[in-house]
Amino acid sequence: MRLGVMIGAERGDMARKVAKLIADIEWADEAGLDTAWMPQVPDDFDLLTMVALMASHSTRIELGTAVVPLQAQHPIALARQALSVNAISGGRLALGVGPSHHWIIRDMLGLPYDKPAAYTRDYLEVLNAALSGPGPVDVENDTFTVHNPTALGAEPKMPVLVAALGPVMLRIAGEHADGTSLWMADEKAIAEHIAPRINKAAADAGKPAPRIVAGIPVTLCANSEIEAAKERANRILAEAETSPNYQRLLDRGSARDVGDLCAAGDEESILKRFKQFADAGVTDLSVRLLPIGANRDELIASKRRTREVIAALAEEVR
Repeated sequence: MRLGVMIGAERGDMARKVAKLIADIEWADEAGLDTAWMPQVPDDFDLLTMVALMASHSTRIELGTAVVPLQAQHPIALARQALSVNAISGGRLALGVGPSHHWIIRDMLGLPYDKPAAYTRDYLEVLNAALSGPGPVDVENDTFTVHNPTALGAEPKMPVLVAALGPVMLRIAGEHADGTSLWMADEKAIAEHIAPRINKAAADAGKPAPRIVAGIPVTLCANSEIEAAKERANRILAEAETSPNYQRLLDRGSARDVGDLCAAGDEESILKRFKQFADAGVTDLSVRLLPIGANRDELIASKRRTREVIAALAEEVR
């Protein structure tokens, strides 16, 4: 299992955020982590621009998007942007995409959210054709009619991961992508629901075993502080639970909320939780550093201690 870190979700003014993104990716690259995963916060920094920035301040680490909302741009435009960023990064981009949630696509952007799975399937047909260039992109399906030349391509092939939570989306991800990018999925949900479905879909389509990327919060702390870490996770990350998509996924596992997903405790406890995710079928773990403390200095110290342990555990879970 590859071990990575989530970067870029924290708020901050633009100038401070740029400096923080650079510092975080330089640390992850030098620490030997396998991957860094960046989220698209609806009202914050553009995701692929953020990846391009981090590419210029790192040398070896894979840079993943988790995830680009599909409805916000045409698949040809996304392919052009992703291939450009992939070239800037020296071929280190893993393109995570997804249909997002109704409260972003319909309520914020004013776009339809009636058939997200069908839209994703049609979108991927165009996106995959464009990413396999250079050459003509000729795709006609229920959503798109595209006849567009492209001079861009990626060698080796850029991996495409789809945020897939339900059975239909997992089948689409297995058939038309290289894996899935997850949030709010615990070990039981992955082992009993996600891994069997996406692995079968990929095998039936004659494709290699897919990547399963799971994002979880992590806090290094004393055992007496575990409940405080879970409470903090529920306080600052609980907005994810407002989505029906995430609620249905929680129902398939044992976790009741994002606090239960948090790997909190000493180094041995964190390693044990990581190995449980690996045993469930996870190929890539994306760690959301979750510091705890009563003030800014304590939070900074907690984050530093947690990421030191994460770096130390990377070799043990590979």
